[in-house]
Amino acid sequence: MRTTGDTRARILTAATELFRHQGYTATGMKQIVAEAGAPYGSAYHFFPGGKAQLGEEVIRTSGAAYLGLIAQLFPEPGPRADPALATAEAFTAAAVTLRELDYADPCPVATIALEVASTNETLRGAAAEVFDSWIDGLAAYYSACGIAGPAARDIATSVIGLLEGAFMLGRTARSTQPVLAAATAAAAVVRAMRAPSTEV
Repeated sequence: MRTTGDTRARILTAATELFRHQGYTATGMKQIVAEAGAPYGSAYHFFPGGKAQLGEEVIRTSGAAYLGLIAQLFPEPGPRADPALATAEAFTAAAVTLRELDYADPCPVATIALEVASTNETLRGAAAEVFDSWIDGLAAYYSACGIAGPAARDIATSVIGLLEGAFMLGRTARSTQPVLAAATAAAAVVRAMRAPSTEV
């Protein structure tokens, strides 16, 4: 038996997938509820602010899910951890994901952010907060691996920027090569900035 929670979750999942595949602007509420198998009025029952509220929730829930990937992709930090290798391996995993998705954007946050950064302050702000949370999480990992605080955040910012840019190039080229090339660059940045005293 379906519950109201199920309906809300289906709408959110459908919106996430549609925004990721075809963008925020090109996706309408009728298409979202049809994809979710939900009555049209239910979208506004659960999201009275309409598409903008739904878009903000997609950004925040997707952002939290991707933040959780940092803990999965990066091993427990410690004096013998190799953050450069972990970074390269994370990019390699991202390349596999991009290919498995047939070069659709794996990140709905970036898709929406590119569209609305200059036109919708609420969604821009939500995306900025999500990106900051990713940078904070990755910077904490690098810091625990022996990279000084300010440098750790600079590296984390660079790594996120490299990955998002590589996704865009990979999608347009329909190739994993840009992501794999960015893996080498990201690992080199981490290796260059790591405190010499922590090298194994």
